[in-house]
Amino acid sequence: MADDVVRYELRGAALKLFHCRDNEVLMSGAAGTGKSVAALAKVHLTCLHVPKTRALIVRKTHSSLTASTLVTFRQKVAAEALAHGVVHFYGGSAQEPASFRYANGSVIVVGGLDRATRLLSTEYDLVFVDEAVETTPEDLDTLVTRLRNGRLSYQQLIMATNPGPPSHHLKLRADAGRCRMLYSSHEDNPRLYQNGEWTDYGRDYLARLDSLTGPRYERMRWGKWVAAEGLIYEDWNEAVHLVDRFDVPHDWPRWWVVDFGYTNPFVWQDWRQDPDGRLYLVREVYHTRRLVEDHARQIKAVAAEHPDEPAPQAVICDHDAEDRATLEKHLGMATVPAKKTVSDGIQAVQSRLKTAGDGQPRLYVMRDAVVERDQALADAGKPASTAEEFTSYVWAVKPGAHGGLKEQPLKVNDHGMDTTRYLVAGLDLVGTGTIHTPARPPRGTPSPAVSRYARTLGNRTGPATGGRRR
Repeated sequence: MADDVVRYELRGAALKLFHCRDNEVLMSGAAGTGKSVAALAKVHLTCLHVPKTRALIVRKTHSSLTASTLVTFRQKVAAEALAHGVVHFYGGSAQEPASFRYANGSVIVVGGLDRATRLLSTEYDLVFVDEAVETTPEDLDTLVTRLRNGRLSYQQLIMATNPGPPSHHLKLRADAGRCRMLYSSHEDNPRLYQNGEWTDYGRDYLARLDSLTGPRYERMRWGKWVAAEGLIYEDWNEAVHLVDRFDVPHDWPRWWVVDFGYTNPFVWQDWRQDPDGRLYLVREVYHTRRLVEDHARQIKAVAAEHPDEPAPQAVICDHDAEDRATLEKHLGMATVPAKKTVSDGIQAVQSRLKTAGDGQPRLYVMRDAVVERDQALADAGKPASTAEEFTSYVWAVKPGAHGGLKEQPLKVNDHGMDTTRYLVAGLDLVGTGTIHTPARPPRGTPSPAVSRYARTLGNRTGPATGGRRR
């Protein structure tokens, strides 16, 4: 082990993190500043240096951890240690969670807070929460109770996140003095900034961030905790509307909704409705740079993983005739056109987000709904899911000296918002004639809407086969 060398250049907030001994520390800053790498490096180097250290690396969901944080750990932080056998990965068992095990007896347990039972059954010296903006206060308070292993001279909860609104519980936690906030900048990242100048990669990356608008620009480019001016869905609250995955009863009605895109995201949403009328987004495809037929294959593959679930009552689509025909051909299912009304559709979604008389809203999103994260969108600081659009969906500003807000939304990063509105408008607006909450048919029986539109397919001269790029 004496011959193993780990090279990591400490700058700015990353350097402060390595010296920090506060009980809780939050690395906050713009996108791409190296927050996660710095936190992972501290955990890794501590485990290398202090035998029998116990650490935990978590995100809100297991799937998001494996798709992003652990990839960074393997490729950018612990690659040499893994290659030389100083560290090896243990995949877990019924008794023990997955972990990275060190030759000196240290261990880093990894997992998602959606599968936290085994993770929280032991004690740790360090806990790192990546993308902590996804957590709840209760999540963090529970993790703090596990910091009592005693191998280090201090025990520490480390968090890393891109900023959110100033009312977020992380910002309030820091303002109240419960955790130390460290602000990272793009100059902290050696890949972006070297010898007093931006690298070629740094200039390209900042150009992508400079193309953002509204609160996402302020948060991702400059690391500011700001609220969206003119936010449309003011009642959206991640602590309320984002829910952990649960087993959805098979008799809950189901709808699929689609908004087409190529350069912009293609969005497919899989919704279920409980007996009290609440809607749950249980799965979604939110991805760019793929043809419609490729999306159709992925949707069919996702559906095949859950063969006992009911057929959708309808497949509701954006109006593009060519893309609809392509989707119908490759799904083997008929579609119905969406009700694309904007103003009253937005009001209908707003109504569902409000807390009803029973103390619950009428619309929820499962935290791990996205079946495959589009990392290119995430790296560019853009929303990579419907849930991520809610906090930046704003009214457009009127041109002219006095400005003011229009009664139309800004047409930027709104693809999941449009798709959600299609379903809610079809269900809730009186007299739309689009879709209705049906009597539940036997499992596998097509809904009246699907059957009606299926009959029209035989009258077509033949659907288009190409996936048009948009």
